[in-house]
Amino acid sequence: MTDATIVLASNSPRRRQLLALGGWSYHIQPVDVDETPHKGESAPDYVRRLGECKARTAAREGAVGLVLAADTTVADQAGLLGKPRHATEARSMLLRLCGHTHQVFTALAVLHTCSGQLLTDLCVTDVPMRRYSEIEIQDYIASGDPLDKAGAYAIQHAGFHPVERLAGCYANVVGLPLCHLARMLRSLAVFSPADVPQACQAALGYQCPVYEQILAQKETYV
Repeated sequence: MTDATIVLASNSPRRRQLLALGGWSYHIQPVDVDETPHKGESAPDYVRRLGECKARTAAREGAVGLVLAADTTVADQAGLLGKPRHATEARSMLLRLCGHTHQVFTALAVLHTCSGQLLTDLCVTDVPMRRYSEIEIQDYIASGDPLDKAGAYAIQHAGFHPVERLAGCYANVVGLPLCHLARMLRSLAVFSPADVPQACQAALGYQCPVYEQILAQKETYV
């Protein structure tokens, strides 16, 4: 791969921070797409569709090279939880998740604009939520942090700490599963200048139990 510059089709500061950990050369070209779920659409289908849509939209809008797009959603047995539209909806989501385990799904899409080759991958993490109080919910909502987060929470929030005993990919819950991305880029002969697992764990303060398994998995992309 001669052009290893990544175009990140996202304006998320969390994705920018995570991508920077890998040491890849990149620049940002945010896109605006309709994120309304289709009727009956599953969480994996939803994030895959949006990830691909974001990557192709960026290419149509002039992105050249390797376009990276991602989409993350939260889901439980009752369905998808997107970003809350207001404080009341944020409270409802946080109450719904409190004390239960849900899943976070992130789809990655990497589009090589010169060849048209598109790779997609999916990361799923089980997320056990602790039993936080009504007062904690109110204080967290008052901070403004939940309003741009799927499921109305950030796992890394220093004051709220909504999650306990996580045993999967932490970076996925933040919004960009780095080992999945490193594995995808490796299949395109684009290698990270950094030790991705080490950099990710150091930045997130999390001892990841799954990175070796992820990096060793056979590369099968849709």
